[in-house]
Amino acid sequence: MAHPERIIGRESGLKTVFERARVVARSNAPVLLLGETGAGKEVVARAIHEKSSHRGGPFWRVNSGALPPELMDSELFGHEKGAFTGATSSRKGWFEQAHTGTLFLDEVGETSGAFQAKLLRVLQERAVRPLGGTRSREVDVRVIAATHRDLQREVARGRFREDLFFRLHVFPIRIPPLRDRPQDVIALAQHFLALHGPGEGKPGCTLSAAARRRLLAHRWPGNVRELENGILRALVLAPRGAALGEEHFDGLAAEPPPPELEAIESAGDEPLCDTLARVEAWLIRTALERNAGRRSETARRLGLTREGLYKKMKRFSVS
Repeated sequence: MAHPERIIGRESGLKTVFERARVVARSNAPVLLLGETGAGKEVVARAIHEKSSHRGGPFWRVNSGALPPELMDSELFGHEKGAFTGATSSRKGWFEQAHTGTLFLDEVGETSGAFQAKLLRVLQERAVRPLGGTRSREVDVRVIAATHRDLQREVARGRFREDLFFRLHVFPIRIPPLRDRPQDVIALAQHFLALHGPGEGKPGCTLSAAARRRLLAHRWPGNVRELENGILRALVLAPRGAALGEEHFDGLAAEPPPPELEAIESAGDEPLCDTLARVEAWLIRTALERNAGRRSETARRLGLTREGLYKKMKRFSVS
């Protein structure tokens, strides 16, 4: 299987995501997507769905963390006409609407204990009974959940059910934030230019060298979503067919990028292996700092074995 069609990124930035999405797409196992808000969890979920045996069914995305308690049963299970005041017609719940397809439960870490108990029951029984109904209905649904929270920590704090965690945590995929894969920034920016340019009446817009430097200098706290919005804003400001300049991204912080990131923008001035080595060494040092020097955790977050990390640290003289 080729890289999931809608995932934009280079192997060095998303290698583990590509590999795990490729493997799990052939299975019906539940998937738990982990990563910061805006990192691209829904994109990965859709890519898995489109390569799975459920691709002929619907992809039903819901923000499970925003569900009001009074609508919980109706949204999850559906209801029959007359089940409660105002129920003037029958309605299918999330699981029935996603029948034969994929149900993407976004922000599952934000849900209440009551919701978690009801969700666990559906996952165990693979059947739902609408409010006011007399018979349960079997559902064939692939479940993909997503959260920006550390669910293991939430379980330890009593905020998330342990039994539900193990139900969802069958096949976890961690999506790295955009700041940890700067080599993907320009590829994503060009993708969004091609995607949104025609709709904004600005086909053919490109990125100038100054714009590339500005994009690489930004830390992207809002991840891929922030980058997409930045490109849309720049397209609004730019003339038709223009090369986007630094002035079109004046809403972004402009801290000078380290030499390793400048190497990405000026790739071609030195052998590719040297450019990639400098970038990879910087990424490893940054990850070690972010994880307080814990090598096992750093290796896990980078998608490496501990032995693989040690070899790279030795090769790049990273201490």
